[in-house]
Amino acid sequence: MRVTKMHGLGNDYVYLLPTGDLDWPELARKVSDRHFGVGSDGLILALPSTTADMKMRMFNADGSEAEMCGNGIRCVVKFAVEEGLVPGDPDIVTVETLAGIKTLELFREGGVIVAARVDMGPPNFDPASLPANVEGAGPIIDLPLTVDGMDLKLTLVSVGNPHAIHYIDHDPDQFPLERIGPLVENHPLFPRRTNFQVVQVLDRGHVKHRVWERGSGITLASGTSATAVAAASRLRGFTGDRLIDSLPGGDLVLEWDGQGSVFMTGPATRVFDAEWYA
Repeated sequence: MRVTKMHGLGNDYVYLLPTGDLDWPELARKVSDRHFGVGSDGLILALPSTTADMKMRMFNADGSEAEMCGNGIRCVVKFAVEEGLVPGDPDIVTVETLAGIKTLELFREGGVIVAARVDMGPPNFDPASLPANVEGAGPIIDLPLTVDGMDLKLTLVSVGNPHAIHYIDHDPDQFPLERIGPLVENHPLFPRRTNFQVVQVLDRGHVKHRVWERGSGITLASGTSATAVAAASRLRGFTGDRLIDSLPGGDLVLEWDGQGSVFMTGPATRVFDAEWYA
């Protein structure tokens, strides 16, 4: 089958236009392997939709299906337009996802789609929406959790998928994410697992963060993670309505005025096309 490698800020996926039904979790595990496969953070399918311009299905590197992917959705729309699944030369594309229908505004240079602004939908601070085994409703801020001797204070946010955010006062590059990330992801507090972020607030318009993604591990960027961080940071009064989020793969721009949808703007890059034989 023909496969395409794309990335948003180094958050890389293999993209397909399926012509039949396969064992997608198994294929995701195979193509994601960085030694025996293509190498990626997962697999994304571009599909027709009866409720939007197209549909996205996204599988993590471990084969688990995720509700939404912020970097992946920018790339899959570029892919779908370039492959003709979405016809014409649209400026606006709607995408059906497990987290609802998302709307993207496309940006071009020399006629080529290079970036997109995504309506990520409103954040949800109710722990039941993640879900999380926490009593009560409303925003959960500084939830104490100790893993492997490290004391964390978590802010919980759902943006269609679950996020647990820990703020630190030093460079996230120095945080032992490879040790702490999987312990938070799989903690009994989160029955469907969770994404985990460590965030340093640089000023009211700029944060730096790293992410451990549920089902994929450490990635260079995550659009839903950045969306959750933007919402949590504004909710807590750390930042304002517009935020630059610096991830290891580069910067995303987030906008949220405290009501309604969070908007995320970032690049989409096509790397190569190939034939998959395995």
